[in-house]
Order: sequence, then C-alpha cells, then structure tokens
Amino acid sequence: MGNSDYKYKEATTTDLELRWNKNIADNIGDNRWVDWKAQSIEDNKNGKCKTFVVLCGDEPIGEGTLIFSPQYTEVNALRIDKQYEGKGHISKLVKVMEQYAKDNGHTSLVIGVEEKEIRNHSIYLHWGYDTLIESKISDIEEEGLLLYYSKKL
Repeated sequence: MGNSDYKYKEATTTDLELRWNKNIADNIGDNRWVDWKAQSIEDNKNGKCKTFVVLCGDEPIGEGTLIFSPQYTEVNALRIDKQYEGKGHISKLVKVMEQYAKDNGHTSLVIGVEEKEIRNHSIYLHWGYDTLIESKISDIEEEGLLLYYSKKL
C-alpha cells in the first residue's frame, strides 16, 4: 500500500468500536479490555479524551488518545498493529494529535513511559518530550516505574 492509503484522524464512534474490538480479540481472557473499551467510548463522548486513529483504507490499524485533565493533557495508549510497526505511522499520528491540541489552546503535552521501555523512551525524547516532570510507581503491577515527560507545543 502507498502512503496515500493511510489516514491519520480523529476517531469516529465506528473507528473506536472496530479498534477496541480488535484490542479485545488480541487480549482474550483479559476482561480489563472490555471495561477499557466502555470507558474509552464514554470518555470520548463526554470530552474527557479524544482518540485518533491510523486508518489503512477503512480499517483502524493504530490509535492514540489525548487525555484531558486539570493537571495536564497526556498522550496515551499509542498502539499499532504489529505488521505496521516501524513504518512511521505512530509518529505521523502523534503530529496530528499535537496539532489538534495546539489548535485547541493547549500549550504543552505530557507522555508517560515505563522506565524499562528503553526503545519507547528514546522515541519520545526524539519527538521532543524531554522535560521530566514526574515519576511514580504504576498501579498496574507489571508496569513498574513510570516516567512522565512534557513537550511545549
């Protein structure tokens, strides 16, 4: 597929349904994904977050979410189907998310990374998320120490 076959945009409710159904299918037996789907769709409807997708044709193959809180706006849940990894799709999606945030009055964004995720850490630094603002132990046992970095828009 050529680059013109991919789109990077705000998710519709249909995009969210399709993407979450895939996430659930990829994580059979982990019922947290069913709960996260319901919460994500509700949070998108009530303005607590805004999810964006990478489309290949009409199929959502990747996603990212901006979470709006009084403390900061966070880039969260960056995921792409395995066969599309390493092709720059998430980088392009993050640029769309950053532009949306900037167009809507946000002056900075925050991204979190598990301390052990060296590859993701270096990618986020490359994107300009280079000011450490917080570190904390995750509520999710397998995640360990989380580091939060900010970027001015």
